Amino acid sequence: MFKNLMVYRIGPNWQATVPQIEEALEKTVFVECGATQAQSMGWAPPRDIPHAPLVEDIGGHWLMKLKLEQRVLPGSVVKRRVDEMAARVELETGRKPGKKQSKELKEQATLELLPMAFTKQSSIKVWIAPALQLLMIDASSASRAEEVVTLLIKELPGLNLHLLQTAESPAVCMTAWLMDGVPPAGFSIDRECELKSGDEMKSVVRYARHALDIEEVRQHLAGGKAPTRLAMSWKDRVSFMLTDTLQIKKIAFLDLAFEGRDSPEKDEAFDADAALATGELSKLIPELLEGLGGEHDFLAAGAALAALPVPGAAALEPVAAEAAPWD
Repeated sequence: MFKNLMVYRIGPNWQATVPQIEEALEKTVFVECGATQAQSMGWAPPRDIPHAPLVEDIGGHWLMKLKLEQRVLPGSVVKRRVDEMAARVELETGRKPGKKQSKELKEQATLELLPMAFTKQSSIKVWIAPALQLLMIDASSASRAEEVVTLLIKELPGLNLHLLQTAESPAVCMTAWLMDGVPPAGFSIDRECELKSGDEMKSVVRYARHALDIEEVRQHLAGGKAPTRLAMSWKDRVSFMLTDTLQIKKIAFLDLAFEGRDSPEKDEAFDADAALATGELSKLIPELLEGLGGEHDFLAAGAALAALPVPGAAALEPVAAEAAPWD
């Protein structure tokens, strides 16, 4: 159901309902690329059934899917066509195209070739957990997730999102867990990690299918390298990769998570998978936040900053109180 999650905090004043979200998303339903359209993006039913709802409510968790289609046009193909067109121009005019004309030829070649290009489709899952006031995006990169956030804020009135941040840095916490071998309660360290130095060399050490409770790892950490990725498991139910930017990647559900669950019929598979994923991860994420020192309180931090004295203000007060020398 989910592979990579970026977690966002929903602002406290957003109180939308499923029908309201459904109505808003209907304005940008996915439509396949036109003949000369490079890409298309829009909302599609999470069940992949035509005309099904754009928002699925599974046990109080709201699921959506943003669908993307892109025409695959290799740069080498475009270049070859541009070279052909440029040669023709040179033959007809006696001189090579200039910078401006070359740009126009490239645009013309792209427009000409797009209808013949293959299309590639992909999708991004969005999960809203209203009870937790969290929104999760199943995206492999931060830039792609931010594109979805921008679209959601534009389409859902009053929605305010900020990327979840913890009181303690994930890299600092992962370093401590690897140094002393004691992760937060309920979590265990698996056999994969990436360590990166913060100096100009940016040297990287990766361990895969390798024990991490060894002196060599501790020496790397003591030498200044910090974890950027660490494989972990939660209660033998979910395995995942935690990154230094608080992304939860390579999510996989383990055998214990499936115990006591009947094999669903084909028509019920979506509901069963969604219930499993949201049920497990909605417990894992709060416990992971707690293990990272809790969530960073932006409101408290802002209030503390506002309460700080203005630099130089105290020094100016006695001067203002003194009589001017010419009085």
